[in-house]
Amino acid sequence: MISRPSRHCTVELQALPSRIGQVRRIVSAQLRYWHLDPLIDPAALAVTELLTNVHRHAEPDKQCTVEIVLMMDRLTVSVRDQDPRLPRVRECDLLATHGRGLALVAAVSQSWGMHARDDGSGKVVWFTLAVPQAATPAKSPFAAHGAGRTAPPDRTDLTRPAPPAGVVRERAPAARSAAHH
Repeated sequence: MISRPSRHCTVELQALPSRIGQVRRIVSAQLRYWHLDPLIDPAALAVTELLTNVHRHAEPDKQCTVEIVLMMDRLTVSVRDQDPRLPRVRECDLLATHGRGLALVAAVSQSWGMHARDDGSGKVVWFTLAVPQAATPAKSPFAAHGAGRTAPPDRTDLTRPAPPAGVVRERAPAARSAAHH
C-alpha cells in the first residue's frame, strides 16, 4: 500500500445553482491536481447531489461547507450545513424528476452517511471513494533485448541499409480483433 500524507481542501459557499456548478469544477480540479482522475466523475456527481439537497431543503439559509480529505487510500467528501434535520432516503416513482440524490450518492460511493452536529448547529452528510492503487509502470518490450530502445534506430546504425530514395515502405494491415467486428 502506498502511504499518502493527508491532503485537505475546504470550500464555503451558499448552495445556489450557480455556485453548485462552480464547486463541482473546484472538486474536479482538486482531484485532477491530486492525480485522482478516476474519482472525478463519481465525486462530482455525489457532491452535486449533496449540494442540491442543501439548496432544496436546508433552513434557515443555504450556507454550507464542502470539505475534501484525502487520507491514505480513501477520499472523503463532506457537506456541512446549518440545518440539523437529517435527510431521508426516499423511494421514488420511476418517472420522478427529483428525490434520488442520496440513492445516487450511495450508488457511486464506497460508503456514505450523515450525522447531526453535537452542538446542534447543523448536520454533516459525507461519502467516501476508494483511491485506486497506483498502476505499476509497464516495462518496454525492448528492455529485455539489452539496449532498451523504444524508438527506431538512428540512421547512423548501418547494420541495415536505408531504403532507396523515394521508396516508401508500407506497413502490413494490422490484424483486427474480434471486439471490433
